[in-house]
Amino acid sequence: MTYKKIQGKEKMFKTKSKFIAPTLAMLLFGSSLLYADKIYTIEDMSVKEALEKISKESKLSYIVDEELIEGKKAKNIKNIEGTKKALEKVLNSTNLEAIIEDGTILIREKREKNTSNNGNDLGSVEVLASNSTEGTGSYTIDTMNTATRLNLLSKDTPQSITVVTNQEIEDKNINSFRNLADNVVGLNAPVWDSDRVWISSRGFSIDYYQLNGIPTTYDGFATEQDMVIYDRVEIVKGASGLISGAGSPGASINMVRKHVHSKEFTGGLTLKGGSWDTYSGTMDLTIPLNEDGSIRSRVIAQKEHQESFRNFYEKDTDIIYGIIDADLSDQTKISAGASYVKTDTSGSTWSGVPIYFSDGSLTNFDPSTSFAPNWASYDKESTSAFVNFGHNFYNDIKVNANYNYQKNIIEPKTVAFMGYLDKNTGLGLESVWGVWNQEVETTINAFDIYASIPFDLGNQNHEIIVGAMTSKTDSLSYSKDASTGDINAQSIYSWDGNIEEPSYSDKERSGESSVEQNGIYVVGRFDLMDDLKLIAGGRISNYEYSCIYGCSSSYKDTNVFTPYAGLIYSLNENHSVYTSYTSIFTPQTQKDVNGDRLDPKDGNSYEVGLKSQFFDERLDTSISLFKIVQDNVPESVGMNDEGETYYRGVEGVTSKGIEITAKGEITDNWNVNFGISSFTLKDGNGQKTSTLTPRKEIMLSTKYKLGNLSFGGTINWQDKIYSDTKNPSGNYQTITQKDFYLVNLMAKYEFSEDLSLQLNIDNLFDKEYYSNILYGSYRGGSFQFGDPRKTILTLKYTF
Repeated sequence: MTYKKIQGKEKMFKTKSKFIAPTLAMLLFGSSLLYADKIYTIEDMSVKEALEKISKESKLSYIVDEELIEGKKAKNIKNIEGTKKALEKVLNSTNLEAIIEDGTILIREKREKNTSNNGNDLGSVEVLASNSTEGTGSYTIDTMNTATRLNLLSKDTPQSITVVTNQEIEDKNINSFRNLADNVVGLNAPVWDSDRVWISSRGFSIDYYQLNGIPTTYDGFATEQDMVIYDRVEIVKGASGLISGAGSPGASINMVRKHVHSKEFTGGLTLKGGSWDTYSGTMDLTIPLNEDGSIRSRVIAQKEHQESFRNFYEKDTDIIYGIIDADLSDQTKISAGASYVKTDTSGSTWSGVPIYFSDGSLTNFDPSTSFAPNWASYDKESTSAFVNFGHNFYNDIKVNANYNYQKNIIEPKTVAFMGYLDKNTGLGLESVWGVWNQEVETTINAFDIYASIPFDLGNQNHEIIVGAMTSKTDSLSYSKDASTGDINAQSIYSWDGNIEEPSYSDKERSGESSVEQNGIYVVGRFDLMDDLKLIAGGRISNYEYSCIYGCSSSYKDTNVFTPYAGLIYSLNENHSVYTSYTSIFTPQTQKDVNGDRLDPKDGNSYEVGLKSQFFDERLDTSISLFKIVQDNVPESVGMNDEGETYYRGVEGVTSKGIEITAKGEITDNWNVNFGISSFTLKDGNGQKTSTLTPRKEIMLSTKYKLGNLSFGGTINWQDKIYSDTKNPSGNYQTITQKDFYLVNLMAKYEFSEDLSLQLNIDNLFDKEYYSNILYGSYRGGSFQFGDPRKTILTLKYTF
């Protein structure tokens, strides 16, 4: 078959020059949403004419065998948002479909969904399986491979999966892990202080995340990510040991970087401003590096200043991201890029606000209250680089190789004030652990290579993935001792943050260690019958922790086998049922009260469910029942005099629950995201554990587009959380945050295809609540407030 390639024509730049100049001045460092979602109207055109119009307006070239479209008429559409959605509508009833990959629209004959994962003839467009969501206007994607490396439809994946697309990131102004967790039912991100959050799912803390499918450490604050450089986030609930090796059984979070989607020069500027003197500007440019755009680059730069509802806190962040995508041939592609993120803070906290007055009554602080010195900080710096290579062989075998480098440096310098306060004088704050003044450097090198091998057997199509992964994480820390162990605290009634900073000793090495993990994995999709699929495989892992200085003894776990198995039965074209089993293996470094390392966590994960698609496969729904049985889970039971937390292994921890989700489009202009999560978490004695994680959650989010106006909102409800804290009399008292709900709103007006204004309001009713209850066994503990009402205005311009 012979294809003809037609280049989309860019709008004449000169006609905009008078407008661009003042806009550039106004939006210095403006934003990165390079592809504002285009609005398309097609009336009385042939398919060829409609494709040419969409190509021109989207600035994407298209490839088609002209015999396929000869004499065919396009369906009329009006005010359809998103290039992908417009193409779907235009090609309706033509038996054709459009695939958008790497800056090109491919028109082909429609294929059956159940063969889309086999070795097909897409050639170059599937080498790196980018499956970009930018510019689609959708809340869903067709396939994802985070769970098994197999590119599978949602209903063919035997685990609970969620994708947060670029459109949803824009609509909800998601810009951090915490915002992400707030918009995915079943994920929780309690705040520990001004700079740290820990994510959990199904009652288990998440200790790693993935960058383009390669695992990396998550430590709560050194690796916090801004979403500006990511196309989407893919979440797999339950254990994902097949790909990650060691890790949490709660969920796997895969951050997928943005790529270069245009072969012509394009750009975007965005300016944001809002509550607490928050403002940012981002610039996003795509620059072809040769005449035909087969080698193309993209640069994203962002500068942000952010203050807080907490007194004294400020944060400045600089981000630069660059990527080059190169088509070496129709079968071979390579991508390479790097990013740099620097964050400087002041007025950083190490805890919340005290819970008790000395007479035993509870404090009642305003959410803006902070007992941080104005010199306290959590400065961070992160540098990363990556290379992705993909090649399609003519026998439909695909090979992908990926390398990730990441270096994180954190420099906390802060102090935690807690204690039982005198209600009359306001005295009683104590610097319980002195000054935390440290520099921690973490370097991660990781490489992954895998091959996809399709084959036919027994009149059925099958596919096998064979891969190997290796990673090494080196950690080095330095400490500076303060000249005094205690910091004199002011009265809470006159606190202004102006506390004298102590002098410090010279920087000395305080710890050095490394973790090396190697694994090989094999997984296959076997079509046992037309309606029955088996996904099965396993991984053999070696994990070694080396203590070099100032840490616990070295240890290693070798030849650990992690199986994966799932069955999917298709009831019909739109509904399937599934069941899956995954084992769990997680080495750990937590110590008990005697300073001895806890044994590895070990357990099993089970899941059954029903997945469905509605409204022409644009709305994905799922109902899943899960059970995770895990032994030797660490539970915090106290702190020693040096401020180090010690743990005990809780045997037989079991998480059981149900999740119900619905996400996608009901109509062309109506997006929805609905979810319910409910689970129980008990130890081997049947006692509840991890009670700071809400057991029940409900989320309903929707957006509707009416002409040039889009508007929507989100309602989040969560169950109560509670913790036992030691009151002034020395007895433990349960502190509870009752169940509550939050309402967020958004509205967006598009003045033209290139210019839009968006308003986001979070916590519309300014509800006051505690997001966490911390350190309950030490000096009474502390409350951590949730965010009050916040407003952000976004002005976006593309050219």
